[in-house]
Amino acid sequence: MGLYVNPNNDGFKKALNSKIYVDKSGMIEITNNLLDTEQNCMCISRPRRFGKSMGVNLLVAYYSKGCDSKELFSNLKIAKNPDFEKHLNKYNVIWLNLPYFQELGKGIEALLPFMVSELKRDLVEEFQGLKIREDKPLQIILNDIYRQTNEKFIVLIDEWDFIFRESTNSKLQEEYVDFLRVLFKDRPYIKLAYITGILPVKKYNTQSALNNFDEYSMVIPSSLAEYFGFTEDEVKTLCKKFNRDFDEIKAWYDGYLMPGNVHLYNPRSVVKSMDGELESYWVATSSFETLRIPINLNLDGLRESIIDLMGGNRVKINVNFFQNNTSDFETKDEALTFLVHLGYLGYDKANKEVFIPNREIKQEFEHSIVTSKWQEVTDALKNSESLLQATWNCDEETVAKYIEQTHQKISAVIKYNNEESLRSVVSIAYYSAINYYSVKSEFPTGKGFADMVFLPYKHVNKPLIVIELKKNNTAESAIAQIKEKKYSESLEKYSGDILLVGITYDNDKKHYCKIEKIIKL
Repeated sequence: MGLYVNPNNDGFKKALNSKIYVDKSGMIEITNNLLDTEQNCMCISRPRRFGKSMGVNLLVAYYSKGCDSKELFSNLKIAKNPDFEKHLNKYNVIWLNLPYFQELGKGIEALLPFMVSELKRDLVEEFQGLKIREDKPLQIILNDIYRQTNEKFIVLIDEWDFIFRESTNSKLQEEYVDFLRVLFKDRPYIKLAYITGILPVKKYNTQSALNNFDEYSMVIPSSLAEYFGFTEDEVKTLCKKFNRDFDEIKAWYDGYLMPGNVHLYNPRSVVKSMDGELESYWVATSSFETLRIPINLNLDGLRESIIDLMGGNRVKINVNFFQNNTSDFETKDEALTFLVHLGYLGYDKANKEVFIPNREIKQEFEHSIVTSKWQEVTDALKNSESLLQATWNCDEETVAKYIEQTHQKISAVIKYNNEESLRSVVSIAYYSAINYYSVKSEFPTGKGFADMVFLPYKHVNKPLIVIELKKNNTAESAIAQIKEKKYSESLEKYSGDILLVGITYDNDKKHYCKIEKIIKL
């Protein structure tokens, strides 16, 4: 047993011993089916804190010859699989964590040669008695071991894209990709290659240097979709165990939509929220400086799309041209696709649309915009709490004033002439409502759809708000439409007062508001 070759199962033990462990061992059935196949090279790209390392530790514990993990898996899902013991601790495993080599103080430029040197040393110690030429390239050594033992390797690399994220040295990046290509391309000693990272496999122009790898990403999760985070059923189970309100957890951390309408939650944030506060745990794992880079770009249409997204709308996107750039974007779609891979946007593959997934991520957008040079939106966010207070006070004149100011400030960025743009404006103007409400757009009510509905959280003593938006009409007519569609009747199950808010503007960009309070006895 070595540090990198045939490691022990300590990492997986640590996960099992934790207060919260969600069983994802079913993933092993998928990897078992890919052993020694044409599809045995897998690249799993997920955002930070979405369980990448935990998945690697799971596979290390299951496959490595360097440990006995039967007891650890005895109560997990994979133990019920008929092939469970067939592959359990049967293979030579190589485990590499790229940030670990950086932490040893060798620097990013020396990471690759240092890592190879350490791995060679481990291989020589693990396979004593074999004729191993340590001065030869790594792939020659692995091939020599395979030739003499007829045993293949399972290679697990955590944070494979670390060099791309930490260095802009193109020569270093190319050398690293060439190393991976030579290590994995059509090599008889590979039983399974499983590499994780935030970014998908690196591409050069239209060709992939690692085209033998199948992608499993936030854009194309394929058969691993349910293993990219916590599923809704898993979160409901945790909420019941820790006595947390599921609807609030959903509003904070849901929103990563996978094919088949699978809703995924950020695992780290859910775990932290079970015995902690409902808040954003995102900033603790990744500086919002990364998010601020694309927000500050002046790419054609990008800022309008950001406003639409913050307003609760979806934006069409083409994810096919992303080249793993982390700052040098040429198109709006590249920048937005980058945010999908980072977890700042959800992606609906069926409709080819992106959206801000939840309240946690909305806060990260707010933080990034406030600290950027985007003054138009920053001013609206700062006025948001005052607007909400004016709405609660039924101060129609003040509400109209704030909406008009927000609409005028960002009119240079968005189209000013339709109700959809007004909905985005109103959503941004009421941005602080997420602290008190679950905000719904196009909420199905009565005979039609309300433009926006603010549903108060269970512990919040605030009125429910129904908003109807109109152009070139009176605010009174918007209120009349709310009543005609019987919105309030469809919300009978909600206790407490209801505010009906009509907002409209005319061709002179003058805004009007009418608020009517329904007191429920």
